[in-house]
Amino acid sequence: MKEVLEEIKVIEEVPEGIKLTREFDKEKWIPKTELGKKIKTGEIKSILDVLQSGKKILEPEIVDFLVANLESEIVAIGQSKGKFGGGKRSIWRQTQKKTREGNKPKFATLIAIGNRDGLIGAGLGKSKETMPAREKALRNAKLSLIKIKRGCGSWSCYCKKPHSIPFTVTGKCSSTTVKLMPAPKGTGLMMDSEPQKILRLAGITDIYSDAKNTTTKINMVYALFNALKKLSDIKVSEEFHKKAGIV
Repeated sequence: MKEVLEEIKVIEEVPEGIKLTREFDKEKWIPKTELGKKIKTGEIKSILDVLQSGKKILEPEIVDFLVANLESEIVAIGQSKGKFGGGKRSIWRQTQKKTREGNKPKFATLIAIGNRDGLIGAGLGKSKETMPAREKALRNAKLSLIKIKRGCGSWSCYCKKPHSIPFTVTGKCSSTTVKLMPAPKGTGLMMDSEPQKILRLAGITDIYSDAKNTTTKINMVYALFNALKKLSDIKVSEEFHKKAGIV
């Protein structure tokens, strides 16, 4: 029992930010989808070509093959007991199912990935153990990879540098709503510390936000992610494209 408690303590002390330092062996990868086979043979050489084609990524190895400088961070979506009875943020969200054999715990974790240059993804993983949950979350984050527009849409700045977003967007997940607004250079990320990880991995350093019904962190993160998706869906004029320095 003592060894189990020590193991749980070590798990809780895992740092929130991690980097994808594990090397991917391109030669050993055997693609299973048509898209993966085209990438392995060199017919498709850029992740942007994959995203612009509208084809769904079904193999996480596709992202490993095409994106070399990808980073990841674990978003704290759970809560654990503190030293004096209070709660503190945890990277694991734990639930229990009561059965005749006893309580069966289940862990969930959320991982955000990005290259700090417009590529971003987020994935949720659930499992009976912590490490498989993290692996599932990382896999789902790679499969949800998107490319977003960045720029400077603040009327008080217009420096034509991609430090913010070009226009206001709103995302929703369940009852949670997140509104993102352009901010001038030097403002910083004006929102909760956990969703800030996604914005930093996307390469955004300045932004205003307005969030409602943010009790559930998972919904807040996905509402933010849905808002960032709209940046690429909205079409803008060529004149505004140059004025806001959109990339």
